[in-house]
Amino acid sequence: MSISHETKSPCPPIADESWPAEIADMKAGFAGDLNIYRTMAHHPALLRAWAPLRQHVVRDSALGPVRSELVILRAAHRMGSAYEWAHHVSRARALGISDARIRDLRASPVGEDGLIARAVDALFDAGRLTADIEREISAAFGKQAVFDLMATVGFYSVLGYILMTFDTPIDDCVADEIAKRPI
Repeated sequence: MSISHETKSPCPPIADESWPAEIADMKAGFAGDLNIYRTMAHHPALLRAWAPLRQHVVRDSALGPVRSELVILRAAHRMGSAYEWAHHVSRARALGISDARIRDLRASPVGEDGLIARAVDALFDAGRLTADIEREISAAFGKQAVFDLMATVGFYSVLGYILMTFDTPIDDCVADEIAKRPI
């Protein structure tokens, strides 16, 4: 994976030669792969604490990989996070989610995608799920998925705050993919 280090960021992604010694063991894994985590490496204790929650939200969520990506895409859209949007368009495509379905997440999707969009919107707009939305998600995906949906929105909101505050550049490989195949 190519990592972009050219940025006007006040807190740019940390290059290999400046990687903090206290998280040296994390550089070869997820933390060294993406500019967001290279930016978070400026706070090694936070990045280390972040790893277990990332594992759950990204890999072990009761939502499953497709629904998780839909939640993340809607959250990225709502936040206006170009980094998260581009990265998760790439991930959604890799999961077989069509460009049309991805585009619909920026509008008013219907069906299951509409339920996901309404849930994400409720969290952004009201800071909570309404009782009706919570019941619908629980009935459709299970009670644990309700928790994981909220955790995913919170997790990616924090990442969005970091990305947008520090103007973290989209990783080169994702930027190249989106340039060649815009959504």
